[in-house]
Amino acid sequence: MALAGFSAVGLAALAACGEAPSENGSGDNADASFLACMVTDSGGVDDKSFNESSWAGMEAAAEENSDIKVQVKESSSETDYDPNLQATVDDGCNFVVGVGGLMTENVNTVASANPDIPFATVDGFSEVPNVYSIQFDTAQSAFLAGYVAASQTKTGKVATWGGVNIPPVTIFMDGFAEGIAKHNEDKGTNVELLGWDEAAQDGTFINTFEDAAAGKSTSDTFITQGADILFPVAGPAGIGALTAAAENDAVSAIWVDTDGFESTEYGAEIITSAEKGLATAVKDSVLAAYDAANGGDAISGAYVGTLANDGVSIAPFHDFDSAVSDETKAELDALTQQIIDGTLVVESPSSPKAQ
Repeated sequence: MALAGFSAVGLAALAACGEAPSENGSGDNADASFLACMVTDSGGVDDKSFNESSWAGMEAAAEENSDIKVQVKESSSETDYDPNLQATVDDGCNFVVGVGGLMTENVNTVASANPDIPFATVDGFSEVPNVYSIQFDTAQSAFLAGYVAASQTKTGKVATWGGVNIPPVTIFMDGFAEGIAKHNEDKGTNVELLGWDEAAQDGTFINTFEDAAAGKSTSDTFITQGADILFPVAGPAGIGALTAAAENDAVSAIWVDTDGFESTEYGAEIITSAEKGLATAVKDSVLAAYDAANGGDAISGAYVGTLANDGVSIAPFHDFDSAVSDETKAELDALTQQIIDGTLVVESPSSPKAQ
């Protein structure tokens, strides 16, 4: 079963150097024959972002199939990647998921040395035969989020900033910029985006996914410059934007990766979220790897989540539902369909390509 395309619905560092990696396992399915293991990027498994969603997918696979047990090893810095990945091999894991684009080359190295073990890399592309690539064209969902931001700003200024300047981050920023530009073009507005120059592919980064205090300081600076909507693309560090918004009644935010209304304690500050379907994609990869281990075809190729296959989306408006006009909602529906149909192309230099 070459998973070059998952079914739509079925289907980004820090403990002290030398400290033993953290490990957690599922208490259920103790007698299961298949061990699926996940290695997190920084931030821990409860990062309110991509690690947490990916682990939810692992657990969902174990819940669906009682012959699967799951285990997670938490990385607190990039120096944990290699020992954590090697530990999954030493533990006898039958399938290994490495979360975050920063880990892809580490996954490639360990996978190449262990060609009989299937691996997956989340938010990265690999050409190693036994590494399955799970990617998301989040420029599409971020485009819709940018359009929403442009429709909701009262000051005419919105801001974005990233954790680290890598493709899984900048793809969100590109899409967000294009959505704002589309609103300006179609509605005659002149909304200004602070923090990212799409043409130059350069902007504001705090160079960590961990430091929420730095995220807050950066957000506070943008607020003093007039931004009333913040779009942090920084994993746990993005919480700093939410705390900044919570201190200012005139400021709100848009989250990434997960529905921040559900995954954080700052739902009252969040207009919507540019989501990617991490949990479903990871779950389906685990189930496919199990099937392959039991006589099915090897898991291989790449999956790219898009609006068309429900791999990316924008979250409900929740507390902001009445603030977003019916006109804007209708426009978002139309734009979504145009992207799905291909009549509207949203592209980023960081957009993944299915191989």
